[in-house]
Amino acid sequence: MPAAAKKKKLTKTKLTHSASVKTKPAAKKKKKFGPPRLAYVKEVIAKLETLYPAADCELSYRNPRELLMAVILSAQCTDKRVNMVTPQLFERYPSAQALADADPSELEAIIRTTGFYRNKAKNIRAAAALIVSEFRGEVPKTMDELLTLPGAARKTANVVLGTAYGIAVGVVVDTHVMRLSQRLGLTAETTPEKIEEDLMKLLPQTVWVKFAHQMIWHGRRVCFARKPNCEGCTLNGICPSAFAVST
Repeated sequence: MPAAAKKKKLTKTKLTHSASVKTKPAAKKKKKFGPPRLAYVKEVIAKLETLYPAADCELSYRNPRELLMAVILSAQCTDKRVNMVTPQLFERYPSAQALADADPSELEAIIRTTGFYRNKAKNIRAAAALIVSEFRGEVPKTMDELLTLPGAARKTANVVLGTAYGIAVGVVVDTHVMRLSQRLGLTAETTPEKIEEDLMKLLPQTVWVKFAHQMIWHGRRVCFARKPNCEGCTLNGICPSAFAVST
């Protein structure tokens, strides 16, 4: 075959092959914010303090043990529903020992409406038994010790330490704090652990406990997951996500 004809055939083959390859659409870029400035962080803190000066945990409890049990029940459940269940729970089982000795089926019946009741009942009984055997019937006051209790992850431990004992070891990161921290540009992370790390670096330790409660209150009242009320939000003048479709 002549060299010119051979070159023409190769070129045709190359063009045909290239035409058959489909180009993938460009991936949508995630919205990114720059590192938050100190002045901006202070303004967020100040606005939340003005809005919710009395923000606190909305679970009903009288002591650290009751708060711990309420937080365990609050997983995948609203505080309102938990507060409807705990009066009977606390009356029926007034101590860690009583909870540790609870009949599983009876305990499950009391907490059924909070969802995942079998697993929650198992964790409550096991946590109570450990509190009795290892901590003399008292809920421990350190993060490491709390994390040994079944059903108590870091969020639960932070709630108990901060709310019941006034100890600021970390920042509570629940679904509301996670969502609002991202929308406000305080973090670009997507896991509770990483988000907590970012918040602990940005916020003064003196506001860790209350800031989390204020964010939760704002998430429940204004900055909803599906349709945030940006028009009625006091932070809309500084929020980088204001009036934008947020997830």
